[in-house]
Amino acid sequence: MKRYARNMEAITADEMKILEKSKVCVVGCGGLGGYIIELLARIGVGSITAIDGDVFDETNLNRQLFSHSKNIGKSKSEEAKKRIELVNPLINIESVNVMINESNSLFLLKGHDIIVDALDNIKTRKLIQSSAAKLNIPMVHGAIGGFYGQVTTIFPNDNTLDYLYPNDIKLDRGIEKRLGNPSFTPALIASIEVAEVIKILLRRGDLLRGKVLFIDLLENSFDILEFE
Repeated sequence: MKRYARNMEAITADEMKILEKSKVCVVGCGGLGGYIIELLARIGVGSITAIDGDVFDETNLNRQLFSHSKNIGKSKSEEAKKRIELVNPLINIESVNVMINESNSLFLLKGHDIIVDALDNIKTRKLIQSSAAKLNIPMVHGAIGGFYGQVTTIFPNDNTLDYLYPNDIKLDRGIEKRLGNPSFTPALIASIEVAEVIKILLRRGDLLRGKVLFIDLLENSFDILEFE
């Protein structure tokens, strides 16, 4: 298919069939989530669930791909669906306009091949990790703040977030609020998260499993910390 012609060589025709049959859940449709959803749709992941109960506001305009001056106050997940239906109508995208929580997480996440963390708070990230483990689904985590970001891939029972965010830290503090969020950081971290998703689905390449990629764009530093 001509739409995916530029995928070829990097991704084979047989691998494209795998992507077309895959189902990925993206939790969060803001800074990270907008780019993640767009990249997944453009590369040809066949089914995407976009979960977010929030609406766009004016402060989102500096970095959130799906926000624009005429959709302020509108649902982020529903606007994501509208955008992807324009970008790639071959994709089945489901909009879930709710906040994920302990009572609905298992129901919302089940049936997917991969879960992608595009959240902005630690407590919900750890809930996603727990739910993903119960459902035996791998997840890709990304976080951003200022010039900094991190990415890791977490398979069931890896519990990587427990190392990154020990229980004794304040789970409600948000690094984004302290460091801000320029436009370029979420785009970069989202791209790396999507690369991890594609490698998991295609079962090739070196995953960021058991390790975390830390990025400092201010000093051009890319470091990987491995967990023993």
